[in-house]
Amino acid sequence: MKMRPSGIVLTPPQYLALGFAAIILVGSLLLTLPIASASGEALSWIDALFTAASATCVTGLSVVDTASQFSLFGQLVILTMIQLGGLGFLTSVARFSMLLRKRITLRERLIMKESLRQDSVEGIIRLIRRVLLYSLAVEGVAAFCYTVRFASELPLGQAIYFGIFHAVSIFNNAGFELFGHFQGGLPA
Repeated sequence: MKMRPSGIVLTPPQYLALGFAAIILVGSLLLTLPIASASGEALSWIDALFTAASATCVTGLSVVDTASQFSLFGQLVILTMIQLGGLGFLTSVARFSMLLRKRITLRERLIMKESLRQDSVEGIIRLIRRVLLYSLAVEGVAAFCYTVRFASELPLGQAIYFGIFHAVSIFNNAGFELFGHFQGGLPA
C-alpha cells in the first residue's frame, strides 16, 4: 500500500500567490526597519506594506517619496522586490538553482510553466535562461545609458547606482524613481 504525503499540496497558482505574498511580507518587514529609513525612524507598517506590494507587483504606486524616505538599504530592498516581481520570483529561484547546479524537479517545472503561462514544460528551462539573459542584457544597456546621462550632473558612483535603479525599475515597468523630490530633473 502506497502512503500519501501528509502535508498540504498546493496547486501552481496557489504556490505563485503564496510566493508573491511571502516576498511582500518579507519586504514589508525589511522596510519597517530603522536602517531602511533615511531618517533612521521606522516606517509605519501600512506604508511599508503598501510600498512592498507596489514594488513586488510592479504598480509604481507609493505613499512616500522613495529618494527621500528610504536609505540605500531601503532602496535596495525595493529594487530587489521590483526585480523579483517583474521577472517573477520563480524565474529568480530557477536562476539560483541553475547557479548552484541544482536539478529542477518536475513539480518546479510545472509551477514555472504556470508562472510563464506556457502550454507545456518542454523547453521551460531554456525559456527561463533566455528571459534572464535578455532582461539582464537590456537592463545592463539601459543602466549604462542612464549612467552616462546622469554622470554629467552626479558623482560617478551615484550616477552608476541611479542608472541601475532606474534601468531595473523602467524595464520591469515598476514606476519607482529616485528624483521625485527634485523639481525639473536632476539635482544641481
